[in-house]
Amino acid sequence: MAAWTTAFSVYKNPKMIAMLILGTFSGLPLVLVFSTLSFWLSDCGVDVKAVAAFSLVRLPYSFKFLWSPYIDRMPLPFLTKRLGQRRSWAVLFQVCLMISLIALVHTNPAVNPAATAVCAVAVAFFSASQDVVFDAFRIEYLQQRDQGAAAATFVFGYRIGMLVAGAGALFLSDRIGWTRVYEVLALSGVIGIATILCAKEPAAAIVPKRESFFKDAVVAPIADFLKKNNWLPVVLFLLTYKLCETSIGTVTPKLYKEQGFTNTEIAAIVKLWGIAATLLGGFLGGGLVAKAGLFKSLMICGVLQGLSNLPFAVLAVEGKSFLWLTVAIVSDNMAAGMATTAFVAYMSSLCNKAYTATQYALLSSLMALPRDVLSATSGWLVARFGWPVFFIFTAFLSLPSLGILWFLNRRLQSAPADTP
Repeated sequence: MAAWTTAFSVYKNPKMIAMLILGTFSGLPLVLVFSTLSFWLSDCGVDVKAVAAFSLVRLPYSFKFLWSPYIDRMPLPFLTKRLGQRRSWAVLFQVCLMISLIALVHTNPAVNPAATAVCAVAVAFFSASQDVVFDAFRIEYLQQRDQGAAAATFVFGYRIGMLVAGAGALFLSDRIGWTRVYEVLALSGVIGIATILCAKEPAAAIVPKRESFFKDAVVAPIADFLKKNNWLPVVLFLLTYKLCETSIGTVTPKLYKEQGFTNTEIAAIVKLWGIAATLLGGFLGGGLVAKAGLFKSLMICGVLQGLSNLPFAVLAVEGKSFLWLTVAIVSDNMAAGMATTAFVAYMSSLCNKAYTATQYALLSSLMALPRDVLSATSGWLVARFGWPVFFIFTAFLSLPSLGILWFLNRRLQSAPADTP
């Protein structure tokens, strides 16, 4: 018990409040171009294949490493001298997000899907770019010993943002309509801006001389990562670890609607049980990392997130069952919260603080690429094989990453067990 008490004491750091809020405003826009967008499209009469195809608008999350060196190193006129490198870019992207979200909801996907797609891509671009800043800020803002707790707190806030933009948006959509929902969530970005302005600029965010920009900002971070032992299996692990979770996120809203659930019913279950599961999963994940180390945590959480897909298969067979909807949402939220916490802590441990934004953007892009590309085919898989087979298949997608993780641990037995 004393060991667990010590493990959880890291959450007492006051800086965790900033991590919580920034995590919230990192997760919020993602859902607005992910599952909530799918609900909106479904309500507009868009079919399941087109809904799944809209997942491609999130590709900026997969390619954010391409412009992350500029965010990492280049100063913004006027703002950087007054706010610092990290805070200036964060404020800029928050403002752009607010504008693009409002523009998105004023399009009509049934009449002009191209305009909706363009605005959704803009939201994804500014959200992904904001994540580059937030991730660098998180890693530089706290000491190495606090990174596990920082990841857990950030992920907890991230999940809260997802719930607000998911369950909260669904609940309000039946009352005030989708237009007002997106406008309210867009304007809430003012809170994120205030948090950035109140936080202290991390000392590690130093802008180098411009004459060495390409070498220092683009070549050096990649070369530094490639110096790591076993970098190739590490990349393969990053590509596959979240596949089983992210492959279902685009189409589950369509399942709920086909089963006859209303937006309010879905929101009520997600709000009551999903929040509790997210709370428990996020903090259990942080405590597990602190107590058991990264390797064991990643292995345990990887197994759990694969198993969490199976209740959706039962729900697909049972029909409109509030029991199985609750079981599916609770298991998914808890497993995702735990796995994401361990995964974020692991990616953070791989980063050299001299190149934080660029390296973390590269690593997280590797995680996002399969999600954004393969999830576009999930609608086809559902149409071809049906819902139950689809969810069983996605559960088995957890196995490749666990095999790679086991391989990494065997290869690195001479190193600490918690650094696979």
